[in-house]
Amino acid sequence: MFFGTVERPPRLSEFEFEIPDKLIAQHPPKTRDKCKLMVVNKETGDIEHKTFSDIHNYFNKGDVLVLNNTKVFPARLYATKDKSVAKVEVFLLRELENDLWEAMVKPARKVRIGNKLIFDKNISCDVIDNTVSGGRVLRFEYNVDSLYPFIDKKGHSPLPPYIKRESIPSDKNNYQTIYASERGSVAAPTAGLHFTKGLLNKIEKKGVKIVYITLHIGLGTFRPILVEDLTRHHMDSEYYEIPHETADTINQAKAKKKKVWTVGTSTNRALETVVVSGFQITPKRGWTDKFIYPPYKFKMCDRLITNFHQPKSTLMMLVSAFSSKDIILEAYQQAIKKKYKFYSYGDSMLLL
Repeated sequence: MFFGTVERPPRLSEFEFEIPDKLIAQHPPKTRDKCKLMVVNKETGDIEHKTFSDIHNYFNKGDVLVLNNTKVFPARLYATKDKSVAKVEVFLLRELENDLWEAMVKPARKVRIGNKLIFDKNISCDVIDNTVSGGRVLRFEYNVDSLYPFIDKKGHSPLPPYIKRESIPSDKNNYQTIYASERGSVAAPTAGLHFTKGLLNKIEKKGVKIVYITLHIGLGTFRPILVEDLTRHHMDSEYYEIPHETADTINQAKAKKKKVWTVGTSTNRALETVVVSGFQITPKRGWTDKFIYPPYKFKMCDRLITNFHQPKSTLMMLVSAFSSKDIILEAYQQAIKKKYKFYSYGDSMLLL
């Protein structure tokens, strides 16, 4: 007979607090690895204040660093509706099949099935369906070889809603990790924005193995949780791939009791999705809607590099599950006192 108590998930309102507007980063740091780094002991809550470039000092030979190599594409485009001058914002989410895209449009109430959206003399699309999330399905027509060069040239970086400015050309580089290679995200895996080539080389020279996964981040990363009971929240599905080399390297490190470092909540979700018996992962690709919140026993991650996230967000829930709600809330309060910058272009946290 079991007489113990089962730890209940915290309620959504337990993660409610205010971030001063002046601490929400509107621009990236001038140098990627010169942002602030808060180092937190996930068990005791002890805190050190460092610079991100110091992070190589915490690695040991044989450790594994796992990065998400997804690439953000400039998903925000502008068109006119039919033959009018009415301007429509088209936020491409993902390509469903050849020339067929899911997108969000503004103003949504004025864009209906049957409308034609015109981007230039060579490129247009027809609105052919609505989606359950309030978006549209678009079928593109064009007189060029491929749609992607047009998107890359004319698209605007899909900056998060809490960045209260228009995107500028430099965002295409700044809102992108230096190792991004697999096109598909409409939001950056922001914990990785702080790495430079020099810093990665320094980490690798310590005998650390660097491997990659892919998880394409969708707009669901910004979608608020609307239920007090966390068990009732459903995540949007996102596409992921775990290569054989990555799985083998992680499994070998686990067998040798070396530390596995994950960069960002997206990397964590992908790895925890493919855990098999014990503490092994399997190479796999597919879609994941895994929602990680306290209490949760992580099987793959020993060290977590992350940014400072929005209160009551799914990202903050995962970080709290990796440590504890109380330790993370205290760390966030310390970050506010020390004037750390928050969110995508903000400062960084290392949980040991």
